[in-house]
Amino acid sequence: MAVIDFRIDKRFSYANGYEFGNVGAYEQIDGTLTFGVIPSLDANKSIVDLDLAPTDRDGKVIFTSDFSIIKPVDPGRGSQGLLVELPNRGRRGLGILNRSGSEPSGSPDPGDGFLFERGLTVASIGWQWDVYQSDVLMGLNPPSADLSKESDVGQTVVEIRPNEMATTWLLADRVHKPLKAKNISDPNAILYVKDFEDGEETAIPRKNWKFAKETPDGVMPSDEHIYLNGGFEPGKFYQIVYETIDAPIAGSGLIALRDVTSFLRYESEQLLPGLGNFNHAIGYGVSQTGRMLRHFLYLGLNVDESGRKVFDGLLPHVAGGRVGAFNHRFAQPSNQSYPSFGHQFPFHDEELKDPFTEKSDGLLKKLADSHSRPKVMYTNSSAEYWRGDGSLIHTDPSGLNDIEHAAEFVRVYHFAGTQHGSGTLPQSNEPGAEGAFPMFAPNVIDYSPLLRAAFVNLQKWITDGIEPPDSKHPRIDDGTAVERDDVLNVFDQLPEQVTPDRSKLWVMRSMDLGGRSENGIGVYPTKEYERYTCLVSSVDMDGNELSGIRLPDLTQPVATHSGWNLRHPKTGAPDQPVPMIGFSRWFPPTETDRSSTDDPRASIETRYLDRDTYTNLVTQDAQQLSDDGYILESDIDIVVKNAVDRYDVAIRL
Repeated sequence: MAVIDFRIDKRFSYANGYEFGNVGAYEQIDGTLTFGVIPSLDANKSIVDLDLAPTDRDGKVIFTSDFSIIKPVDPGRGSQGLLVELPNRGRRGLGILNRSGSEPSGSPDPGDGFLFERGLTVASIGWQWDVYQSDVLMGLNPPSADLSKESDVGQTVVEIRPNEMATTWLLADRVHKPLKAKNISDPNAILYVKDFEDGEETAIPRKNWKFAKETPDGVMPSDEHIYLNGGFEPGKFYQIVYETIDAPIAGSGLIALRDVTSFLRYESEQLLPGLGNFNHAIGYGVSQTGRMLRHFLYLGLNVDESGRKVFDGLLPHVAGGRVGAFNHRFAQPSNQSYPSFGHQFPFHDEELKDPFTEKSDGLLKKLADSHSRPKVMYTNSSAEYWRGDGSLIHTDPSGLNDIEHAAEFVRVYHFAGTQHGSGTLPQSNEPGAEGAFPMFAPNVIDYSPLLRAAFVNLQKWITDGIEPPDSKHPRIDDGTAVERDDVLNVFDQLPEQVTPDRSKLWVMRSMDLGGRSENGIGVYPTKEYERYTCLVSSVDMDGNELSGIRLPDLTQPVATHSGWNLRHPKTGAPDQPVPMIGFSRWFPPTETDRSSTDDPRASIETRYLDRDTYTNLVTQDAQQLSDDGYILESDIDIVVKNAVDRYDVAIRL
């Protein structure tokens, strides 16, 4: 087996021994897994540079990973269901499903116990090499490639997106482990700057920057930092291309995901007795880790070294149409924005032809047979559509036709009018993704009931063969999938509304990463060419989306809810989108308020007679969503309370 050792570091009562319904108490086991994989096996050949890693006397590449499992004390009272979740940047991610806090923790908050009352065993695996491991953050100790015999090992690229003036930047994505510079005096290293994401690169003179960091004692040489005279300007986009001495095999994290799941399903009794048996396994990832699940599928990794099926189902959430920086040389998994291997065609499950390169490929091409193919539910917010890649999971790359999925394996759900992360009240002025501040107060729609229903429907699909509700997303054939300009023209009519510069919206393009890209070795900066078509949901005259699963926030609205927002002027570039954040802008409470602002949106008092009327309307809509299978009967009260809470906020403005 690929898991060759498991060291238990901690074993303790979970949630202070709380009894979760009929399942009872849970316990948490934390430890370290040791993997031993043979590079030459067909199951492992897709992992870049694995064949360049040192091996033991048995020909195995050895590496270790953090591991944690939360299981019923009495496995016989559980459901025999296994959920394997991928920590996002080392942080465990049960918050949306369990409706719990999002603060990183060594023992996740159980929230309302949704997963545990269903009897699930939940495992978390450290898969990301660039996480600084701690009691809170889970990571991977990867093997490294021996590149000593290669004459040209290639270069790496790090993107820098400052939101405030800074002279020094870590050679990594924000707070992660850097790839150290091979030679801090390297004359071939180049620092580029762009005015916006899709703009042209301009090289900054080498004399104006150095591999160094500013300290109280002055600017000191550093192979982990870059220093720029005059500082990195907020709102600009910088890319440093250089040679590194580090060569972690990032793809070993994908193997860790595969093999820990296989271990738990088929072989755990040898190293972890008393765990119980599992009749199905579901993989769950959010954002970065949702993209990793898509990458996992693309590499055909849902079959282990022994040819056994790994996952029965996958739930990649808010991943859009991308994969990620998870399996190329010098990959930094937390990189999400720079156009590289994670932004390449294909985007759709089924094999299609790229209109620009004539290449035919599909996300599930390597998992074509029914034995290896899991059931998949892709769930996305409106933010992934506005990011430029969301629509590519269900349209052809030219944007001319809807492309259906295999109905026996896949559902695609768009959570209408939502932002990347589930919204909440009160609207916060705290920094959003990557420390950026939005211009408008963030989107408040809580989509957790939709995600919970998707999970339960996926589980029933696997275990009982119960077909889930139909896919719901923008479509070309019914006119609900449209160009972004069409939607922004509607937003332009709202009072005091600022919309992004159309020429600076994010896009996906065909690209050339060099002659060795098939081997996972890139040439930077990436050469980009033709633009793939980006479509978003059409909207009504209030600016609310007309396609996808529409919560009462959209069917009985008290605000305009978007999946896009703009950068706050204090962070620079206020004409450009801010990553991942939408906005909610309340309707005028009364006709007097509406008239005073010349707001084209009808006031709340003209839409709804009173609070009781509003409550009855949203209750009817929530019940219909439950009848249709898009929310759970048990979550109707949550959906209604959320909508009424927002009514109360809006009417008091």
